[in-house]
Amino acid sequence: MRAMVLLQPRERLVLVDRADPKPSAGEVRVRISACGVCRTDLHVVDGELPQAKLPIIPGHEIVGRVDALGPGISAPPIGTRVGIPWLGQTCGHCRYCKQGQENLCDHPLFTGYTRDGGYATHVVADAKFVFQLPFDGDDVATAPLLCAGLIGWRSLRMAGDGRRIGLYGFGAAAHIITQVACWQRRDVFAFTKPGDMAGQRFAQKLGACWAGASDEMPNQPLDCAIIYAPVGALVPAALKAVRKGGRVVCAGIHMSDIPSFPYSLLWEERELVSVANLTRDDGIEFFDVASKATIITETVRYPLERANEALSDLRDGRLQGAAVLVP
Repeated sequence: MRAMVLLQPRERLVLVDRADPKPSAGEVRVRISACGVCRTDLHVVDGELPQAKLPIIPGHEIVGRVDALGPGISAPPIGTRVGIPWLGQTCGHCRYCKQGQENLCDHPLFTGYTRDGGYATHVVADAKFVFQLPFDGDDVATAPLLCAGLIGWRSLRMAGDGRRIGLYGFGAAAHIITQVACWQRRDVFAFTKPGDMAGQRFAQKLGACWAGASDEMPNQPLDCAIIYAPVGALVPAALKAVRKGGRVVCAGIHMSDIPSFPYSLLWEERELVSVANLTRDDGIEFFDVASKATIITETVRYPLERANEALSDLRDGRLQGAAVLVP
């Protein structure tokens, strides 16, 4: 197989040839047809997430077909179209797993971080943590749903049922969740980097009723807000924008330090919460919603060997929608 491998944090990925991996008991091997490039991959590559298993193959928005089964595995059968997400394995016996909170497992493995991921032609995955997808479908368009969509969905549910919802950072997740929120008949307020007029026009094209810079106030108070950009300074900005009793959800796995802010921004029963990972139930719910809402993902394709270019384009804000690697 071919793979783009991270040897050390803050270094460029290296293209290598390896023997095809063999699935162990309880595992399946998947021949990859598309893998999305997620901001979490950037946090791994840039060393902002510690304790990555090095060397590591990044990538956790994987779509492909099962092409080998490990001992004791009969499902999903060979040929099944599957998706592989960030959460790659849980222990099943800690208090969180037993309480239905497997996203908070004490001993998890994560695809593309602590087990090899999808910047490759093949990947091995725990059979219990792959999602069976419809047999047909556009693999490139589906790939961003495996994290941007799943984490976006979890953050949207955590934000509550408010009518007016603000989305800070209009990247892969926000462009998917805007479509879901509009399908739910909510009013979406999109916040982009100052000066990003193209991003604001893109948000409005997808259905946002208002779009402006992240340092602007919306034209009416928000019921809730989700922060997708890894920028701590957006927390007080979002708290200022939500009404009394409103909720702000921090959806990223990593964020720069949150600056101090006056208690008055949190007072009047405003809430600040975070999203951690996802559960398999999130996936089941979301893929049902995605089909009903007829989500269309905006993607930019890159060959596998141009993974470093895709990461750079994401890091520097040159993407509209999501980057996807095609082996």
